[in-house]
Amino acid sequence: MKLFRSTAVVLALTTGLLALPAQAEVAQQNSSGDPMYTANAPKGYAMFGDLVIARPLLIGATALGVVAFVVSLPFTALGGNVGEAGQALVVEPGTAAFVRCLGCTSSGYKRD
Repeated sequence: MKLFRSTAVVLALTTGLLALPAQAEVAQQNSSGDPMYTANAPKGYAMFGDLVIARPLLIGATALGVVAFVVSLPFTALGGNVGEAGQALVVEPGTAAFVRCLGCTSSGYKRD
């Protein structure tokens, strides 16, 4: 019962924080004037949700992807697609978890 109450309190506080009227337009203004940082800057609630919900799930997906990659390695080696399996199971969730900015929907890391 104590776990249920703790979970309910955490969910209620999180919902309350997300429901607060965020003064996003005022807080969104960047004083540097650099359009790179002002054009697509994520809002505060997006950053909070990303930090609390998405990042832990993506880190878990990366860990599960590593396990699945190691288990499937003999089969992918026989099939000749080890690189594709590693890219799909480990690199893509790892990039989404560790490289993209907080609150962004796509990775900002681009190789030229």
